[in-house]
Amino acid sequence: MLKNFRAYRVHSTWPDSEEALSDQLAAAEFTPCNAFSEQSYGFEPPVDQAGGGLARRLSGADLLQLRVQTRVLPTAVVKESLAERVTAFTGRTGREPSRREIRELKEEIYGELLPKALLKSDRVRGFYIQQHKVLVVATPSAKVAELFQSRLRDGLGSLQVTPLAFKQPVKKLLTEVFLGNSHAAFNLGRECRMKDSSEPKSSVSWLDMDLQDGSVRKHVTDGLTIDRLGVNFDGVARFVLDEDVVVRKLRFEGLEALDEMDDEDPIARHDAEFTLEVGVTSRLLEALHKELGGFA
Repeated sequence: MLKNFRAYRVHSTWPDSEEALSDQLAAAEFTPCNAFSEQSYGFEPPVDQAGGGLARRLSGADLLQLRVQTRVLPTAVVKESLAERVTAFTGRTGREPSRREIRELKEEIYGELLPKALLKSDRVRGFYIQQHKVLVVATPSAKVAELFQSRLRDGLGSLQVTPLAFKQPVKKLLTEVFLGNSHAAFNLGRECRMKDSSEPKSSVSWLDMDLQDGSVRKHVTDGLTIDRLGVNFDGVARFVLDEDVVVRKLRFEGLEALDEMDDEDPIARHDAEFTLEVGVTSRLLEALHKELGGFA
């Protein structure tokens, strides 16, 4: 299930049906790495055994899955092979190779070893919530989210997005929840990270701690700022939220009904999990929208 995500507002037109979206994504469909490619990425069917469509529409959201396939060529292998070739070059010519010649030797090594390298695939899920016009990408990494958007743009032809932001800063909400101010949907969890505004690279973190303890709170009253906070949300989920609206360590409450589902119907179980993910994410978006004065 969904563990981490970044969210983006979509400002361009989105396909009006599952079939139309799937057809457009065919232009960005996954194809395996060829012998001399280090990486290949594209969209694949997001649900096994549910047909060959590249999108699945359910509960007012479109589910997508990006597959990233990489040839694994360990750096140590390249370095060892390069050292051997440099030694051979020196013995043959009586001199050390120049930078250009070392680069050419490296290119020879990649040309020979890359086709023999093992392949590794990673998958990145994402979904578009139609009601909110928000794209959710299941990664905490900005770089991975940008890769997802880039390939999605290849398929749709146009994609205009901006990172999710609100009229008031998320840091304000995090600080108020930390200090115990009343917010109906948000309650203090047990994880926190603080930073010194005068030293942006320095931070202090608390994990699985009672954050209401006076010795912890004193750091904020003394001037540290909160940029990441564990939150219990509306009785349906727990997660860590940061000032850039990145959700980490997401855990859903009340999964007993899913655990009781028949494992012999994986599609039904998948759809139930996805419905829960979309529902909780939508509630979170609505709560943040309310608490922080609307989208920026």
